[in-house]
Amino acid sequence: MPKKTPDYDNVFKTMKMKHKRLFVSVINDVFGKDYPLDVKVDVLPSEGYLTENETADGSKEIEEQISDFLIKIRDEVYLLECQSYDDGSMAIRIAEYAFIAARQFAVWDIGKATIPMPRFTVIYVKRTEKTPKATTITFTFPDGQSVDYKFDNVILEELTREYIIEKKLFPYIPFYIARYEKDIVTGDDIDAVVDDLVYFKNEIIRLHNESGLSDLEMTDLIGFIKTIITHITNGNKNEERLVNVMGGRVIETESERLMRQGIEQGMEQGEAKMIIELGQEDGLSDEVILNRLQKKIGISPERAKEYLYEYGKQLV
Repeated sequence: MPKKTPDYDNVFKTMKMKHKRLFVSVINDVFGKDYPLDVKVDVLPSEGYLTENETADGSKEIEEQISDFLIKIRDEVYLLECQSYDDGSMAIRIAEYAFIAARQFAVWDIGKATIPMPRFTVIYVKRTEKTPKATTITFTFPDGQSVDYKFDNVILEELTREYIIEKKLFPYIPFYIARYEKDIVTGDDIDAVVDDLVYFKNEIIRLHNESGLSDLEMTDLIGFIKTIITHITNGNKNEERLVNVMGGRVIETESERLMRQGIEQGMEQGEAKMIIELGQEDGLSDEVILNRLQKKIGISPERAKEYLYEYGKQLV
């Protein structure tokens, strides 16, 4: 049965849009920084590039590749990529994303250009025997020079629940149970999953009571966990039990449904407006902006045209 619920990427995308503050602790932990949690965080445009891929029927298809999360804290730029598992192309994609990001901060003059590359990490939600500990991009030059551009990856399965809470690595919490995916999908014994969910729920509530999490952050974190639960279970016999651990039901009331739809519509409108404004500032054509709206938000061509007409300019 095909899955109908949002996947890991959508949860990560929503989290970065609504709760960029929560990623400060991730930056501190991964890169050895000590930023205060209230430091100013600038989310930079995740500019994409067009790549030509071959489809199943042999035809060519142009796709836009967009980095997951590009942020600036003080004078440092960080690129965070969330990945379910390594597909073999992650290193080259990181290289492409990094150059696009570096271009925004390049300094040049006659005969010289300085291109500051961002710090990066790949966050692997799941682990296989091929999951790399680090991502290395090696630049070779005609004169024989070779330079490694390398950073460690984050493999969530290697982190304990206690470490995640101690370091306040809140963005990792919704993905923690991915390590139990096979058991949740096929097994009857999910006691370990329940135990971890109870632990995280209690810790989230405790941190909220201690003002470590806002009302919205607490509510959304629990909501993100439920989303991942329903993504993994996909309606199987374990779904209701696991969702109920987090204090909710799978079935929405009418008022809950209407409220959710209103929130989602507002988020969609806000993201559409941002995509259109950034696209027009960069001089992109209507066609490229429309394609970007459809790819990034998942809306129909007709809906994309409505947003472009409302927030941008009338199509000609």
